[in-house]
Amino acid sequence: MKKIYLLILKSFIKPFFVTFCIVMFVLLMLFLFKYIDDLIGKGFEWYVILKLIGYQCAVQISMAMPLSMLLSSIMTFGNLGESYELVAIKAAGVSLRKAMTPLFILVGFFSLSSFLFSDYILPIVNLKMGSLLYDVRNKKADFLIKPGIFNNTIPGYSIRAKGKNDNGTILYDLMIYDNQGGNAGNTVLIAKEGFIYNSPDNSYMILKLKDGIRYEDARVKSSKSYDPRQQFTRFKFKETEQKFDMEWNKMQRTDENLFKSHQAMLNLKQLKIYTDSNKMRLDSVRTILSKTLDHRFNLYSTYFNDKQEKIKPAKIKPFDNLVEDLVIPEQRAQIAANALSQVTYMKDELSNRLPDYKDLNGKDIRYRIEFHRKFTLAVSCLLLFAIGAPLGAIIRKGGLGLPVIMAIIFFLIYHIISTVAEKSAKDGGISPILGMWMAIIVLSPLAAFLTYKSTTDSALFDIDQYKIKAEAGWNWIKNKFGQKKAKTQ
Repeated sequence: MKKIYLLILKSFIKPFFVTFCIVMFVLLMLFLFKYIDDLIGKGFEWYVILKLIGYQCAVQISMAMPLSMLLSSIMTFGNLGESYELVAIKAAGVSLRKAMTPLFILVGFFSLSSFLFSDYILPIVNLKMGSLLYDVRNKKADFLIKPGIFNNTIPGYSIRAKGKNDNGTILYDLMIYDNQGGNAGNTVLIAKEGFIYNSPDNSYMILKLKDGIRYEDARVKSSKSYDPRQQFTRFKFKETEQKFDMEWNKMQRTDENLFKSHQAMLNLKQLKIYTDSNKMRLDSVRTILSKTLDHRFNLYSTYFNDKQEKIKPAKIKPFDNLVEDLVIPEQRAQIAANALSQVTYMKDELSNRLPDYKDLNGKDIRYRIEFHRKFTLAVSCLLLFAIGAPLGAIIRKGGLGLPVIMAIIFFLIYHIISTVAEKSAKDGGISPILGMWMAIIVLSPLAAFLTYKSTTDSALFDIDQYKIKAEAGWNWIKNKFGQKKAKTQ
């Protein structure tokens, strides 16, 4: 038995790590393609990109782990079935369930580790990842001049150059608009040539200009009465320097405490605290609305007199129209006005309270969804292994051909069901518990069915068996109709 256990464990561990690395690489490429525009051309240091990639690798474990578990289990038992090793194990009197015992222990360990990871590590990684990605996306692009096009990257300036050298450090035929005073075009600078370089501490970008003219509008710069003969000033220069503050180009890190209340950044204990706090606020809004409705519409089942003694409400005689039959004409207008005032007040009250109620109710749903997500990651690993292992034993094909196709099909089914159910839960169509566990509930009978078929040596995906049965059925139909035709003749 030890040799059988070691054989199955060795056959599973290698494909698992290989498929896990492949899935992580594919998901990482999808992430980079999605945010490629936010990363290129902003002058990030190498460690910023590396840190972002590291955080993303940790975040996408929640999707990579179940998929690699499914794919590796199909490949493992497909290889064992294709090489007839499963047949040899069964011939030795060892059932498939018993042979899979060490794998169940190993997968259980992975599932427990994924639960602990999602509860203790993933919230911290989500916090680091979310704050860093927010700062990366909000960082402005590096200063880049395209010939003949005005560049407005530097705040307060608009710069155009008709040409530049191959390195981009020398610009030709420059025109610079200084808009810092709040009035566009009040200062214009024209130069034949400009050389770009940074200050030693990289705090400023310096543009050394040669052979140019500076135009200024004196009316804008002076608040006093001006001489009409000096409305505009013009300065010629052979060489001058224009400094640009590079504070705008530095990535400003946002305080991580601003993101801590997001549901993805909370563990189970914190989710419980936030859920209880949010529920108290939600109940408070509900109580206020309920009391307002009860007070305005006087919805009471019993009445009290001046002595606070319970009395029965007076009986009202039958009527066809309440206002016309029971109210005198002189009071009808006043009653209608009072009723309209009450309705207007209730409408305004509900309109004011409804946004708060929707916001608190949405938070309550999101907190509960995230609470159950901590458990569904671990259970999904067990479920997809329970689907993949018997599926591989049934199809008896190894490698990266049919197992990959089957793994993608079943994982897409699981992912589509879980995504649709989660969206319905967020919209309030179903409860968060049902939304997060829907895929597991739907696919659990399939796992049990495949396990049963694998233990009974069923040829569920054997096309030749279906061909034989189809031919037998067709022959039976021909014989049946042939006998009837012979009898009629």
